[in-house]
Amino acid sequence: MKKSLLALAALTAFAGAASAQSSVTLFGVVDLNLRNVDNGSAGSIKSLSTDGNASSRLGFRGVEDLGGGMKASFWIEGGLSADVGNQGGGNGGVAVAPASASWNRRSTVSLEGGFGEIRLGRDYVATFWNHTVFDVFGTNGVASQTNVMSPAPTVAPFGNAQTLVRANNVVAYFLPAMGGLYGQFQVAAGENQLPANKYVGGRLGYAAGPFNIAVAAGKTSKAGPMAGDMKAFNVGGSFDMGVAKLYGQYHKYEEGSVKELKNWYLGVGVPMGAATLKASYTKTDRTLAVGNEPSSNQLGLGVVYDLSKRSALYAHYSRVDNDKGLVYTAGVGGPAASAANGFTSTGYEFGIRHSF
Repeated sequence: MKKSLLALAALTAFAGAASAQSSVTLFGVVDLNLRNVDNGSAGSIKSLSTDGNASSRLGFRGVEDLGGGMKASFWIEGGLSADVGNQGGGNGGVAVAPASASWNRRSTVSLEGGFGEIRLGRDYVATFWNHTVFDVFGTNGVASQTNVMSPAPTVAPFGNAQTLVRANNVVAYFLPAMGGLYGQFQVAAGENQLPANKYVGGRLGYAAGPFNIAVAAGKTSKAGPMAGDMKAFNVGGSFDMGVAKLYGQYHKYEEGSVKELKNWYLGVGVPMGAATLKASYTKTDRTLAVGNEPSSNQLGLGVVYDLSKRSALYAHYSRVDNDKGLVYTAGVGGPAASAANGFTSTGYEFGIRHSF
């Protein structure tokens, strides 16, 4: 009897130790807002919209300690359109990963150790990270920098590259902890599919105290109607002064010998107790053809009030001024507008965000 009890105790202790070495976490964000986007003569749309302050999502992540400083992990995460109860949401490449895909934001498996991390699956591309890290609005809502940054075919025929935000079939390497130095390198197989997904890129940065700066570059190989390989380059940084946090970015897209986009961004966040005041200015210059180089400008203003560490109320406003030939708008969900004469788009939203 004693031997049986001892064996059971040993088995229980072993099971407890094993379970302590592994963990699985359920996490997510639900963000909804009342939004209005007005595109001048094209009209306006009032809506209950998502993702004004953060991207709505549902995910699972887990990690197993393999011993010897090594870990295996997984991360599966899908977007939510909580206003209508759908899975999917925005994913940065609808034609490659349909909005109905369960884990369209991220689906990866990793091996980590003193050598760094090897990560496989669908993930952010290296050239997207600076946009979200160094944007005071976090690439969400009516005041996001990305409102006036996309080289979409509706703005100019940049082909059908689907690697502006994420890519499928990614093999990535991330540097180990090296003081303030961080970085990653990625390749994504095209697998002879359209839209274009064949991508190679990298990002290198340094963060120390209040200072953070990073540079990234990438290339999506020509496919279908693309004029050539699409090349992306950006550099961004932030500096936290305590009383305010400053943000800055420069970004450039190229495709072929003519088509080009250049984007400049400045932002500031000012904490005031539980609230944070935000402001940004973005300027985009386009080359649609030789001698045809219109511009767009966006002014963004906002405030976020933290109810707790997980919940917040927010209000955002933006104004986008387009030259003839451009159709950038103040966030998604606005009515279609003509690029024939240029126009002004304005947007505002009032929402609540809860994370878990």
